[in-house]
Amino acid sequence: MIPFQKLLDDNKLWADRQVEADPDFFKRLESLQSPEFLWIGCSDSRVPANEITGTRPGEIFVHRNVANLVVNGDLNLLSVLQYSVEVLKVKHIIVCGHYGCGGVQAAMTNRHFGVLNEWLRNIKDVYRLYQKEIDTLPTKEEQLNRMTELNVKEQLMNLAKTSIIQKAWKTENAPYLHGWVYALDNGILKSIIEMPPNSPLDPVYKFEL
Repeated sequence: MIPFQKLLDDNKLWADRQVEADPDFFKRLESLQSPEFLWIGCSDSRVPANEITGTRPGEIFVHRNVANLVVNGDLNLLSVLQYSVEVLKVKHIIVCGHYGCGGVQAAMTNRHFGVLNEWLRNIKDVYRLYQKEIDTLPTKEEQLNRMTELNVKEQLMNLAKTSIIQKAWKTENAPYLHGWVYALDNGILKSIIEMPPNSPLDPVYKFEL
């Protein structure tokens, strides 16, 4: 186990290296935040948004939760979304899952996980929608991988259903919505679904704005 003091020591070394390479690095960060991207990803420590996209601090706004869910009652996510869209004016929103996701794996069982059950039910709902497709896949790994992809697809659709996105599409013709999955075994991002502004939605989900 890494002692917590090592994190503080390594932080000091990192900060010193940044200043050595670019004396104005922190001055720029302090005065400016204008990311073009909002990343909604999994809390998994193996999927750091900045590192896997090659972006620098200040270039990507990040929200993370278990299994990268977009839940319509999650005030944390909705607050991040509204701030990103209406204040930061992000041009792209990425929902990124990853193969080997523990949240997806847990949701595909009947185990009792306490309060986590309520969160995982959102993934179980995705399985219910696509059960016929998932159950025909021959291996458990293939089923979990496809569930990860379909979960990303449904969370992106949940984004498009929000009044925040629909209002921005109408007034700003932005943002673009992207559903990606990250592969832990090779570090590559795979596009699952792309939704440009004003993509079609079932009429029942459309707001009169």
